[in-house]
Amino acid sequence: MKKDVERYTLRARAKSFSYAFRGMGLFFRTQPNAVLHACVGGMVIVLGLYYHISRIDWIALCIAIGMVLIAEAFNTAIEIDINLTSPDFHPFARDTKDVAAAAVLISVFVACAIGLFVFVPYIFA
Repeated sequence: MKKDVERYTLRARAKSFSYAFRGMGLFFRTQPNAVLHACVGGMVIVLGLYYHISRIDWIALCIAIGMVLIAEAFNTAIEIDINLTSPDFHPFARDTKDVAAAAVLISVFVACAIGLFVFVPYIFA
């Protein structure tokens, strides 16, 4: 019972945040694509500031940027797990990694479409 109560303390919550921030640091230090996606997201933000886009456009872009980074983070987590659980080649391990990478690619395609929907009217106005 005491262990259950300790899980809900402020100290335990702070510790769980420290794990998440450690994971985020690991993600950006070890994944060049994560850095690339973050840089592209930063350029999109600069473009949004330049064109003074609307609030709804900001919401769409924030969701798109976040979606790509989240997909990349899940892809990384899946790759780490597959590398641990299946260090030798296995076609299912390869397929799992490929499908996770496809999820990132799909999120990038959707983000690009959102970017076009948002910016084309501003560019040609």
